[in-house]
Amino acid sequence: MIICNTSNGQKICKKDVCVVEFNASWNDKNKVVWLDTLEDCGIVRINIDKGDWAKKYNITSVPTVIVFNGKEVERFKADLSFVLAIKLEDVQEIVNEINMKRF
Repeated sequence: MIICNTSNGQKICKKDVCVVEFNASWNDKNKVVWLDTLEDCGIVRINIDKGDWAKKYNITSVPTVIVFNGKEVERFKADLSFVLAIKLEDVQEIVNEINMKRF
């Protein structure tokens, strides 16, 4: 199953459930530090400074975290301070629910 593709058709993530963080280099200090500790999903970090990522995925604030399962399932956007106010448990719960529905 292809989760989401680049403009040239390459897969962004090779897992059925994928969590993608879109951020910019100028906001690296506010990256989602716990992202790599998510379990049972693919994880990708995308820098929107290059390419058409922001336009293609309608990224209006950074960081933005999107959970994909063949299509977008959930989106979390930063507030005006460019900080994402979600916790690991919030995203892991969504990933777990998706995985439970698959079986």
